[in-house]
Amino acid sequence: MTDEQEQVRPSGVWATAVGVARVRALENERENALFRDPLAQAFATAGGLWPSSPPPDDEAARRRRQAVSYSIVIRTKFLDDLLQQASASGVRQVVLLGAGMDSRAFRIDWPAGTRLFEVDTAAPLDFKAAVLRQERAVARCERTTVAVDLREDWPAALAAAGHDPTVPTAWIAEGLLIYLPEDAVELLLARISAQSAAGSRMGLTLGSRGVIERFGADAAPGSAASMWVSEMPDDPVGWLAGHGWEAEGHTLRERAAAYGRPLSTPPQREERPGGLISAVRR
Repeated sequence: MTDEQEQVRPSGVWATAVGVARVRALENERENALFRDPLAQAFATAGGLWPSSPPPDDEAARRRRQAVSYSIVIRTKFLDDLLQQASASGVRQVVLLGAGMDSRAFRIDWPAGTRLFEVDTAAPLDFKAAVLRQERAVARCERTTVAVDLREDWPAALAAAGHDPTVPTAWIAEGLLIYLPEDAVELLLARISAQSAAGSRMGLTLGSRGVIERFGADAAPGSAASMWVSEMPDDPVGWLAGHGWEAEGHTLRERAAAYGRPLSTPPQREERPGGLISAVRR
C-alpha cells in the first residue's frame, strides 16, 4: 500500500466497487472462468478485501452473499459480450458510467481507434489510478477518465473530455441504477439518450422486483444492500422504448444457463426478464 492509496480509502457507495473487484478476482482464479480480470485482485487488495473475508456464520447471510457474487459474475460476462458485439458492429466510442474498478479498458482486446471514457467521482478514480500505476497497467484503447458526480452535469464534462454525441456510443451502467432513486434514473436515461446517435448500444443492470425487500431489510449498515433504493420497472422494454431504445430483457437465470453456470435451485418466485438489458438506439 502506497502513501497515496492510504489517503484515498473506499467509502460510501463507491466502496462497493472494491467488493465487486473482490468477486471478479475470485472468478479470475477459476479454471473455467467466464472472464479474466487480472487487475481485480490488485483493486481488492488495495481496498483491504483480499485475501477474501470468510463467509458469514449466519446461513441466510451466506446465501445472500453468494447470490450477489453470482449475479456480479453473470452480469460481467453479459456486458463483456455486449461490448464486443458493439465493437463488431463498428462502435468505437464507449462510456462506462459509475466506472468504479472496471478494468475493461485493460482486459478487452479493443479494435483500433476505440475511445473509452470512465465517468465517476474523483475519489474512486484517484484510488484506481494509484493501483493502475502500481501495477504498471497499460490500456488497450484510448482511455479517458471523467471526474464528475452523476447527479451533476456529467454530459457537459463528458463532452469537454472529447465524447462525440454525433457518432454511436456503447453505454454501460453496471450495478449503478439500483443506488439511484427513480427520478434520478429517469434523468440519467434521458441524458444518455440525448447523447446517443443512431446505432448506439446500451447495457444496463436493474434490480429485480422485490430484491430490496429480500436483501435490504436486514442488511448491515454500510453494506451494498443497505444503499439500494430502486428496482426495475414493471415493463423495462416498454420503459426504454419510451426513451427511443429497442431493448431486450434477460433474467440472470437465463443468462447463467447460457454461460454454462446454471442455477441448481428452482426459482422461489416468478422471474421476469429485465434484470439484464441490452438495447440499441434506432
